[in-house]
Amino acid sequence: MIKHLSDLLLTPAEMAAVDAAAAASGIDSFDLMERAGAAVAAAALRLHPGALRFVVLCGPGNNGGDAYVAARHLHESGARVALFHLGDPSRLKGDAARAQAGCVLQGQNLDLYRPETGDVVIDGLFGAGLGREVPADVRALIGRVTETAIPVLAIDLPSGLDGRTGKVLGAAFRACNTITFMTRKPGHLLMPGRELCGELEVFDIGIPARIIRAEAGGVIAENTPDAWKRALPAEQLETHKYKRGHLVVFSGAADKTGAARMSAISGLKAGAGLVTIAAPRAAMAANAAHLTAVMLHAIDDEADLGDWLSDKRLQTFVLGPGFGIGARARGFVSALADRHLVLDADGISSFKDDPQQLFDLFRGEPRLVLTPHEGEFARLFPDIGGDEGLGKVDKALAAARRANAAIIYKGADTVIAAPDGRALINTNAPVWLATAGSGDVLAGIIGGLLAQGLPAFEAAAAGVWLHGEAGQRAGKGLTAEELAARVLPL
Repeated sequence: MIKHLSDLLLTPAEMAAVDAAAAASGIDSFDLMERAGAAVAAAALRLHPGALRFVVLCGPGNNGGDAYVAARHLHESGARVALFHLGDPSRLKGDAARAQAGCVLQGQNLDLYRPETGDVVIDGLFGAGLGREVPADVRALIGRVTETAIPVLAIDLPSGLDGRTGKVLGAAFRACNTITFMTRKPGHLLMPGRELCGELEVFDIGIPARIIRAEAGGVIAENTPDAWKRALPAEQLETHKYKRGHLVVFSGAADKTGAARMSAISGLKAGAGLVTIAAPRAAMAANAAHLTAVMLHAIDDEADLGDWLSDKRLQTFVLGPGFGIGARARGFVSALADRHLVLDADGISSFKDDPQQLFDLFRGEPRLVLTPHEGEFARLFPDIGGDEGLGKVDKALAAARRANAAIIYKGADTVIAAPDGRALINTNAPVWLATAGSGDVLAGIIGGLLAQGLPAFEAAAAGVWLHGEAGQRAGKGLTAEELAARVLPL
C-alpha cells in the first residue's frame, strides 16, 4: 500500500471516480471547482506578475469550469483577462455551466485568439480526460501559441496529453507550469508528458484521503523508498557475509569482461555479502587482473554450472552483461530456473526467437527480473510493444504478467512492473545516466538486493532508485566505472 498520497498516481478514470464519490459523500462539487479555479488564479499571479494579459482558454467540460473560475478571480484581482471558449458555452452542464454563469467576462470563439506580446495563456481546454486526438482548431491554436513562445499555465494537464499514458494526442501545449489537484496522474511523469508539463504543482482542494484511497487502484505510483523500504532486511549486529547473500555474475569471453565486473562491483556496493564472477577459464586472467574484493570461479559450460549449483547457498545470479547471445546463454538460464535471476542485455536477446521458452522456466513465486530497453522489450514482447493503444505502464504490466517476472522497462521514464499489477514510475534518474555500461551497473545493484532477500519487484524498484541516486552523485560526464563507485547500500 502506498503510504503518501504524494506518491500515488491516479489515472483519469480513477480521478473521475474520486470526484463522483466525493459528491456522493455530501461534498459540494462546485466548492471543489471553486477552490481549484482559485488555486489556478493564485498560481498565475504568483508565477507571472508581469503579465500584460491573461488569456484563459475554456473547454467544454469541468476543466473549462475550473478555467472560468480562474478567469473570474483574475478579473476580480484587477488583472487584464481575455476569455476564449471551445464550443458553445450555453451547452455547458452542471458545475461548469454554473462557473461560466458566474464569470462576467464576455468570451470569444477559440479560433479568434491571436497571441500578443505580454500574454500568458491559461489552458483549461481538456485536462487529463482527453481520449481522442485534439480537433483541428485546437491543433492550430497550439501551433500559434508554440510558435510565439507565449508562457502556458496548464490546468490539470496540458491539453493534448493523455493523462494515463503521457502520449501526445495529435498536438499538445508545452506548459511552463501545470497545476493539478489532490494527486498526480501517470501522464505527468511518463514521457513526453513529463517534459510538456513543465514545473508541476499539486493543490489540495479538500477531498479526503480516505475517498481517494477507496477509489484509487493504488497500484501505480512514483518509485520512492516508501514503495519498497518495508521489504528491506533488518540490520542485525550478529551477521556474516552469507547472511547478506552471495551474488554470482556471469562473465563473457576474455575480450568482453568489463561489463560483468561493473555489475559485480555494483552488487557488492549495494550490500551483497559476497560477489563472485563466474568466468570461462579463458577469461580468468583478464578478470583476475582487475579484481580484489570480488571472487572468481571458473565455469565453461552447463556441466560445470550444474556441479557448482549443488551449493545451495548460491541463489542469486546476474546473466547478460557482455555474456554473448546464443544457445550457451539459454542453457545457463535453464540451469538457473529454480534460482533468483537478473536477466539483462545479451541474456534477454538470447530468447528473442522463443520468448515463451524463457517464461515457462520461471513459474511460481516471481524470482526473475528482466531489464529491457525499448528494443529488447520489442524482441521479448513484440505484440505488446507494438500495440500503439497501450501506454508504457500498461505495456510493462502486460509483460510482467506474461513473463511472471519483475519488468524494468528502461528509459527516461523507467517503469517497474510486477505480475500482481503493481507499477512504479521512476523520476530520479539524471539524463547523463544514458551512457555505455550504465545498464550493467543497474543489473548488479538489483542482483545485490536480490541476494539480500528482497522480493523481485522490490529489488527491481529499489535498484532503479539507487541507480538514479548514484547518477546524481556522480554528476555530468560520468562513466560507468564512476557510477559503480558511487553506489551506496540502502
